[in-house]
Amino acid sequence: MMSDTTPTCTAFVGHQRVAFGPYAAVAEALARRDLSLGGLLVFDDATGALVDHPWPADHVPAQAGCAVKAVKTVEAVEPAPAAAPSVGRPRMGVVAREVTLLPRHWEWLAQQRGGASAALRRLVEEARRSHAERDAVRRAKERSYRFMSAMGGGLPGFEEASRALFAHDGGVFAERVAHWPPDVRAYLAWLSRDAFESADTSERASAANGPA
Repeated sequence: MMSDTTPTCTAFVGHQRVAFGPYAAVAEALARRDLSLGGLLVFDDATGALVDHPWPADHVPAQAGCAVKAVKTVEAVEPAPAAAPSVGRPRMGVVAREVTLLPRHWEWLAQQRGGASAALRRLVEEARRSHAERDAVRRAKERSYRFMSAMGGGLPGFEEASRALFAHDGGVFAERVAHWPPDVRAYLAWLSRDAFESADTSERASAANGPA
C-alpha cells in the first residue's frame, strides 16, 4: 500500500476504501468519482492524518517536525543538491540550524572530537539506532489513533480500543475492532502493524526460553 520513497494516501467514502496509492494517482481516481454525496475522507499513509481534498497537483505532504528557538547555530546533516563532479573528497551537504543548549552543554560539545557539529551528529545517529524500535511503536500508535479518531469515533468499542492501543494490549485492541467495517479494520491493522511489536517480541522471547 505504501512506498518507502513516494508519499501515499488512502481515500474512504463512508467506511469503504475507494482509492489508495501515490497522491497524484489518488487525485486522479477521485476526480473520476461522483463525490457530491459527501463522506470523503483522505488519510496520509505515513502519519494517519486527514488530508484536505482536493490538493494541488504538485502537492507534497509536509514532514513532521517543529521549529525550535535557539541561542547558537550548529550544522546538521541534510542531503545536498546535485553538484558537478569534482576531484578529491566530496563535501558533505550541511545546513545551518539553531538549537538551544545551556553553557555546560556547549562546553562539553566543544571538547568532543570534531567539535560541536560532529558530536551532535554522532549523538543523533546513536539515538536513532538505539531508539529505532521504540520510535516505530510510538509512530504506529500515533498514526493509528489519528485514523481511529477521524473514522472510528462513532464505532462500537472505540474507547476501549483506544485505551488498549496505548496500553500496549494487542489482544484487546484486536477484539474491540473485530466487528468494525472490513475496509476500516484492514487499514487500521496496517497502520498499527508496529504498535505492539515490543510486546510481541517479548512474548516470543519468553516462549522460546520456556517457563520461568
